[in-house]
Amino acid sequence: MSETLYTIQQIAAITGGKLILNAPNQVDVRILLNDSRKIINAENSLFFAIKGERHDGHKFIPELIREGIRNFIVSEVSNEFSSLHANFIVVPEALRSMQQLTAHHRRRFNYPVIGITGSNGKTIIKEWLYQLLRADLNIVRSPKSYNSQVGVPLSVWGMHEEHQLAIFEAGISMPGEMVKLEDIIKPTTGLFTNIGSAHDENFSSEEEKVREKLELFTNVSTMIYCKDYPTIQSCIEKFPFENPGRKFFVWSRKSKADLQVGRITKNTDETEIQAVYRDHFISINIPFTDDASVENAIHCWAVMLEMGYDQDVIKERMEFLSPVAMRLEMKNGINNCSVINDSYNSDIGSLTIALDFFNQQKQHVKRTVILSDILQSGKNEANLYKEVAGLLKAKAVDFLIGIGEAISRQAESFPMEKKFYLTTEEFLRDFSPADFRDETILLKGARLFGFEKISNPCR
Repeated sequence: MSETLYTIQQIAAITGGKLILNAPNQVDVRILLNDSRKIINAENSLFFAIKGERHDGHKFIPELIREGIRNFIVSEVSNEFSSLHANFIVVPEALRSMQQLTAHHRRRFNYPVIGITGSNGKTIIKEWLYQLLRADLNIVRSPKSYNSQVGVPLSVWGMHEEHQLAIFEAGISMPGEMVKLEDIIKPTTGLFTNIGSAHDENFSSEEEKVREKLELFTNVSTMIYCKDYPTIQSCIEKFPFENPGRKFFVWSRKSKADLQVGRITKNTDETEIQAVYRDHFISINIPFTDDASVENAIHCWAVMLEMGYDQDVIKERMEFLSPVAMRLEMKNGINNCSVINDSYNSDIGSLTIALDFFNQQKQHVKRTVILSDILQSGKNEANLYKEVAGLLKAKAVDFLIGIGEAISRQAESFPMEKKFYLTTEEFLRDFSPADFRDETILLKGARLFGFEKISNPCR
């Protein structure tokens, strides 16, 4: 694995900022921060002092220096900066500099990038595409719903050479925002989910909102969408795409299309969706019955067909789609424990977010993590679990229960109290409710480990 790193001098050059050096500057920047509560690796972090309507990141600089952060991007310089043991890049606007840096970072990679926008379904479609494609490709994707002017740069920063596909979502709330996100994401394939009433108050019409969202796809090679939304269809017909060789993959329930959806049959706990593709009748079954899930699944179907996947493979994988937790939730567990259940996937990005949420919970002193192997990371196993161990240590995890062959092999990497099992079944045979009391427990596991078998006894 070759991780793309930057020195503070390189970042100053990329952003065009003035560099003030008051501390050692040989450290590589690995982590971008805009939230003082989310420190993981202070030494390799760069904090952006972003000014918003309700907060000003500059106020947290002295506290962050005490926490060990030494590199900052700021838009204000005070007299005390010269006496602080830290490096500062002074720019007109910290958020714009974050966007400039990550746009530069994006251009270092040539693998495909799928950009997703629309009023609804962005996060679920992104997560389902990850579920459907991860067996074949090493994928980097937006964490949770990171689709804003800050969220998109933080997502794109996760791109590295070991990845083979990126999937990023982009959302806007007012005109002029999507142009900035397009410059950061530079998608090669675009997916427009749908159009609804969200943020209507900031746009003069539905047409304006669709046109603004279409800015994400100015340079795409392929555009995927449903033509049953009249405003989307009419705006696409008029939109000035810049790539003359672009192609469209269109699906519809109402008229002729590349993927022409026919009968949709809803049963007790699943839906069969039939369609015609290249003059052949095809179908998928999904374990959901609501209309939103049906539409989201068809979008994913269209993406996989456009990518050249065999229909038999698509059909098989669609049957195993998992629900997507839109936000992490804390529930009451056994013996006065609190349980955070995030057990449908396990990767570094989602683990970092789960640990941030975990770290904000103050109900109990003891913190326990039950973690499965992290699958298909593309990283060297030893390096991967050293990174995981660093995350757990930074969040003051007291006790780790590792489940899986890989994490068990790397047991020595973890400095806290620990116990390892090769399988979930092995853990359950050893499980006793009396082992857990007055603690916060994070369940974080890849789906195939079946951590729902653990979450039920824990509750």
